[in-house]
Amino acid sequence: MNASTASPGTGLVVSAHSADFVWRAGGAIASHVRQGYRMKIVCLSYGERGESAKLWRKEGMTLDRVKEARREEAQKAADILGAEIEFFDLGDYPLRVTDEAFYRLVDIYRDLQPSFVLSHSTKDPYNFDHPLAMHVAQETRIIAQAEGHNPGQKVIGAPPVYAFEPHQPEQCEWTPNTFLDITDVWDIKRQAIECMAGQEHLWAYYTRVAQQRGVQAKRNIGITAARNIEYAEGYMRLTPAVVGDLA
Repeated sequence: MNASTASPGTGLVVSAHSADFVWRAGGAIASHVRQGYRMKIVCLSYGERGESAKLWRKEGMTLDRVKEARREEAQKAADILGAEIEFFDLGDYPLRVTDEAFYRLVDIYRDLQPSFVLSHSTKDPYNFDHPLAMHVAQETRIIAQAEGHNPGQKVIGAPPVYAFEPHQPEQCEWTPNTFLDITDVWDIKRQAIECMAGQEHLWAYYTRVAQQRGVQAKRNIGITAARNIEYAEGYMRLTPAVVGDLA
């Protein structure tokens, strides 16, 4: 996620449920928007069945009302972060991706021409919707590169793919190899977090995660470095980096 190039690029975030992008990539979204990037979020589902327990405890709640509440929360959060958001409404628990939705995401790749892609860990024994979202993000990326798919359209290059932090990293075999300093945009991410009223129990948790990753990021640039990092997001880069030197 190198933003040092002369021309800002674009970023794609593929989120299994409507709150995932906020907890795990809200800082990256806000930071890149501030730098001039066009950021687009694709929510494959609203998380209406499996991630809306607080809403379901309200008397008279219906599936449509839960979806509406989750959509409003996610839209408000995306607006705060400065990103575009698109809802596929595929359902969750279980998430199933149709051919129509698959090729819709391919079209988004080709339209957006992302400079990088963010999605879930490739494993998650607690939530099978999450690795499915990453699988689809990676497979559609490959199809968007294929000259023979809808010939005449502009194919994409090879945007790096990053897995953002799962809720229980050790069980998901997720190890951060990239830290993104989000100190300057933490207040924006926290505002977006507070839009997720249906999962208020996670607000403090993901604040602690950001602080912990901030400490680790600071350690990895050297404790004597002048740069102060209070908050960070961790990512596991899944695609190799091609460099001219190893400094």
